[in-house]
Amino acid sequence: MSKEIKLALMYRDMWQSSGKYMPRVDQLVQVAQPIVDMGCFDRVETNGGGFEQINLLFGENPNTSVRQWTAAFRKAGIQTQMLERGLNGLRMNPVPKDVRQLMFRLKKIQGTDISRSFDGLNDPRNLAYSFQYAKEGGMIAQGALSITVSPLHTVDYWVSLADQFVELGAEEICLKDMAGIGRPATIGKIVKGIRARHPKIVIQYHGHSTPGFSVASALEAAYHGADIIDVGMEPLSWGTGHADLLTIHAMLKDAGFLVKDINMKAYMEVRRLTQTFIDDFLGYFISPKNREMNSLLIGSGLPGGMMGSLMADLESNLKSLNSWRQKNGKSPMSQDELLIKLFDEVEYVLPKFGYPPLVTPYSQYVKNVALMNVVQMEKGNARWSMIDENTWDMILGQQGRLIGPIDQELQNLAKEQGRTFFDGDPNDRLEDQLDVYRKKMAEKGWDVGLDDEELFEYAMHPQQYEAYKSGVAKQKFEEELASKRDRKQSLDVSNIPASTKPSAGKDTTKPKVLDIDVNGEKYRVTVSYPGENSPAHKVVDEVFTKVVEPSENGREQFVSSPLEGKFYLTKEVGEKGVKVGDKIKAGEPVAYIEAMKVINVITSPYTGTIAEILVNHGAEVSEDDHLIKIV
Repeated sequence: MSKEIKLALMYRDMWQSSGKYMPRVDQLVQVAQPIVDMGCFDRVETNGGGFEQINLLFGENPNTSVRQWTAAFRKAGIQTQMLERGLNGLRMNPVPKDVRQLMFRLKKIQGTDISRSFDGLNDPRNLAYSFQYAKEGGMIAQGALSITVSPLHTVDYWVSLADQFVELGAEEICLKDMAGIGRPATIGKIVKGIRARHPKIVIQYHGHSTPGFSVASALEAAYHGADIIDVGMEPLSWGTGHADLLTIHAMLKDAGFLVKDINMKAYMEVRRLTQTFIDDFLGYFISPKNREMNSLLIGSGLPGGMMGSLMADLESNLKSLNSWRQKNGKSPMSQDELLIKLFDEVEYVLPKFGYPPLVTPYSQYVKNVALMNVVQMEKGNARWSMIDENTWDMILGQQGRLIGPIDQELQNLAKEQGRTFFDGDPNDRLEDQLDVYRKKMAEKGWDVGLDDEELFEYAMHPQQYEAYKSGVAKQKFEEELASKRDRKQSLDVSNIPASTKPSAGKDTTKPKVLDIDVNGEKYRVTVSYPGENSPAHKVVDEVFTKVVEPSENGREQFVSSPLEGKFYLTKEVGEKGVKVGDKIKAGEPVAYIEAMKVINVITSPYTGTIAEILVNHGAEVSEDDHLIKIV
């Protein structure tokens, strides 16, 4: 009798691999029943990863989204699965154990059946609690191997890692080929090795299609014992996403496997609805490049899931770099030229970092440092001159063990900066936080929510949750969308004669900044006017900036931003940042820039007194913007 192969639809990952955002909850609910009616899926990936942060950025409640989005699948008996990042939970940095424990219990209550848990470093210690908490919460614990190609990542390594996951409590194993660079023959050998040691365990294959291997890899996985294959579907299959349902279905059927029939009427409805979501607004955040397959990624190994953010990062850094080149009498660089330089630098950086798997968040770290290296070296600066704090945590072992050694040059640099390496269990560095956030919510008069779900969101995503509660997140999203629409409209009318084009309409006669005197104290005030898209402010210190007079010699210096991003005075909620009047020394941290999903510490080049903080906490800044004035 032929073996049955089940199919899982990656509806969440389809969007995340294509662009910045995902459908709103009303859209997800609309498409859920047609997905059920297709009749060919045993599993649907509904949430996890960046899903809930995106809800918050929309101004939506993530808990409402998960409950409503999973309802149709629960009713139909289709299993729902989420993606979680082990030590990092649903975010990019480590999460305390009590918050993660609540997550698994809560997500099961909200309707998620399976937790696909992966660790970006494949460190089993970082997944032990995930397997334990998932099972305690009533979920199926699936351990994911973050597939990477390197001299150290052999077939024996992967099979042995699966053994360790099973020993720690994993009930299923997934080959998570997030970059799609796993070679088909090797994928088959890994599945065969796991199946030989664990005859009854469920094995699922997940492969992105970016470099073109995933169809052959899926077939090899099926031939050697895989039970479930993950797929995407039009209009978001291929490219940086996943192999298409129709292709995988036909291939498996032709190979003699049993697969459920597809209701093509329902398929066309899901396809139509997905396209309407793209046409509505999501298409503004999808780069056309992400709809293409790219074999150049075979060498760098960067995953399809991050290509949306990569192209956006590339665009902003290219603009900055070309501005510098123009000022220095050099010809501009094309995006393709910068992309090839980036890929080459990723290949250079990867072994220096000890071969971290290129999966969230470490793919982001490697890409960011590689990009910063390229940009800095193009400007005549040294390699490694811009390593963000998150990447340092990885290098130093604070997030788990790397499979290979850290390059001596980086070890020396860490020593020069007074950084120390850590070889203990990363879980031991984290103190429980639920009671801290429970207290914060009580002080703010916020309800912890049904099953403590609001408490969980606040503890998991503090900054995003506060922005959601204040309404700032929704406002900023609407401003971003309006900007995208305006840009498209301007491109659409670019051929209209200048004399017939509407005026930009900006009134430059109105003051934007005023210096005022309050009881003898001088303050600088940011002014906004009705109808303008200006950020909302809750905290007085974010609007009023105390002005300190220049020193007697009149000397004033500025701390400038080394890159484009979001300005913060503190790294964590509850920390106290620098303020006007503080004495600082050269080399001391004074602020942070969040860029490309990581935190970059900004140090003062000068010793002196903070005279003025020129940028609001949370505001967007450009490269070389003045952030803080020092006298």
